Amino acid sequence: MSIIAWIILGLIAGWIASKIMKGSGSGLVTNLVLGIVGAFVGGFLFNAVGGTGVTGFNIWSLIVAVIGAIVVLWIYNAVAGRRAV
Repeated sequence: MSIIAWIILGLIAGWIASKIMKGSGSGLVTNLVLGIVGAFVGGFLFNAVGGTGVTGFNIWSLIVAVIGAIVVLWIYNAVAGRRAV
């Protein structure tokens, strides 16, 4: 999969993850960037447990990327919330 496809998939996944995790308060651009990172993280996590990670621009890859983006957003919010206290 090309880097452009990874970026587009990550942007979509970041947007979906930010809608699932309402109240994350990270901002649109941050959520989108974390979605791109989440696409990589999701692919890595699924490959690490023996599953199929991101295989192309398809529904399965989007699900994997959204799960990765949710994990990254959760970690980001946990760290950002700790700094604010």
